Amino acid sequence: MFSVLPNVKSSRSIVTPLITKRLSSAGTKAISLPVSIVSLLTLTLALTACQKPTMGQKDAQIDKPENVKINIASPDWGNAATLAAMGYPPIATGDVRVWDRWVGTPKLPTSTVDVGIRYQPNAELIAQLPVDMVVDNFFYEHARNLYGDVPAESVMFAAKGKSATWADYTEPTRKLGTLIEEPKLAEDYIAKSQDDISVAGARLQEQYPKVKKFAVVQFSDANNMRMYVANSLFQPALTQMQKELVVLGEGNSWGFVPIRMGDLAQLDEDVCLLIIDPLSPITKAEIKDSLIWQRLGYGNNRCMGELPPVWIYGGMSSLVGLANNLSAVELKGGEAS
Repeated sequence: MFSVLPNVKSSRSIVTPLITKRLSSAGTKAISLPVSIVSLLTLTLALTACQKPTMGQKDAQIDKPENVKINIASPDWGNAATLAAMGYPPIATGDVRVWDRWVGTPKLPTSTVDVGIRYQPNAELIAQLPVDMVVDNFFYEHARNLYGDVPAESVMFAAKGKSATWADYTEPTRKLGTLIEEPKLAEDYIAKSQDDISVAGARLQEQYPKVKKFAVVQFSDANNMRMYVANSLFQPALTQMQKELVVLGEGNSWGFVPIRMGDLAQLDEDVCLLIIDPLSPITKAEIKDSLIWQRLGYGNNRCMGELPPVWIYGGMSSLVGLANNLSAVELKGGEAS
């Protein structure tokens, strides 16, 4: 749920130490503009460059599905992804440029407009869009005033108790179906999702019949990580796949507990460790060089695997994405050998 803002280099070169204007008449010397004017022109160019992709996105709405009758904007990736997977994508969401890095699937159509940072979307851009309804949750309610008089509905994919259940994901999906006035679309998607997860579980069982237990982590650096626990989406996903989620303690409201590298030694040797991407090459190299990691033996006498990105705070689409990723993962060491 946190905004991810990597450094992005502009494709335009705006390094202009001195702007000169040459008059066409012969013998006229170059005139240097004052620094303040140079700065103003540079800023204007930068702002113009920033606006061009937005217009391109707005013009690209030719691939908008014909069945979409209610235009939804959602700053929440869980709702946006589930709507897209249902075949009813939102017309706008935030941080689209890093969607593939953190969400992966489903893909957003090119018609979906990027309204900037999810936590603080671009109000001027939103005002230009034909939004009929905003679907968010409590994390984004502070920004509702940016949408003017557009109605907003809260849909939250999260555990209601200490352990997440299948119902915690089917009920919000049905609510989305009601909001878009397509309840059958939601029911069909839930049924298909359950079938897809079951098929993925059977595929995983066939490939690695000895692997029954999994622990799931995501590294923040080479020594610190989040371990996802019973109130995360990994619980219902693995349960549907007939596998067990192993945890070290009770998590916070976001479904994880912070641990350090050495804490992994508390896991039994028959537990397979799943590492969720993204994982930078630098961090990966530091982990490999860690003496603690080497002594733990993951990839040798202990099972491990690395999974593509899945939006941890997502909805039904994240459950399906996780199951599909797990069914295709290459496990190494331990019970996977």
